[in-house]
Amino acid sequence: MTKKEFLKRVSGSGEDVLEGLFGLLDKRGIPFCVIGGLAVNAYAEPVVSLDMDIVVAADKIPDFVGALPPTFKTKKFPNSLNLTSPNSDLRIQIQTDPRYQEFVSRARKKEVLGYRLPVARIEDVLRGKIWAAMDGTRRPSKRQKDLADILRLLEVRKDLSSMIPAELKKRLDY
Repeated sequence: MTKKEFLKRVSGSGEDVLEGLFGLLDKRGIPFCVIGGLAVNAYAEPVVSLDMDIVVAADKIPDFVGALPPTFKTKKFPNSLNLTSPNSDLRIQIQTDPRYQEFVSRARKKEVLGYRLPVARIEDVLRGKIWAAMDGTRRPSKRQKDLADILRLLEVRKDLSSMIPAELKKRLDY
């Protein structure tokens, strides 16, 4: 079974929703990159997730959303735009927090779930995970997952530990 086949089974996808989204971004020349847990998977031992977090060039978000097939539903939050499709259990979150915008220009192509996609540099992925883990407005379960993702990154790049704030190192027991 390929990674794409695995994803389709896990997500209950009747169609390749990600292929459609990535194709749309590519066809319109819209810069983007993968961040979050799936970006961690590109650098560390993968774990299963139904969340796909991406950053899209801010000035291109309206173009991208306007070109989405009508089956996609969008829901706006303070720092994200969430996309869902009735054809898949995948949850696609477009991060709109401006701190993430610089990640797009530094991204490099890596394999994610069987797709060759622009992924934020490992340092940027870690930076985003630090921001998320320290965000007191996030659910505690999400912050715990962020801590686990930080540890996964540190397992493959111990030299990145200097990026971890002292208060977070205590929570990591690192």
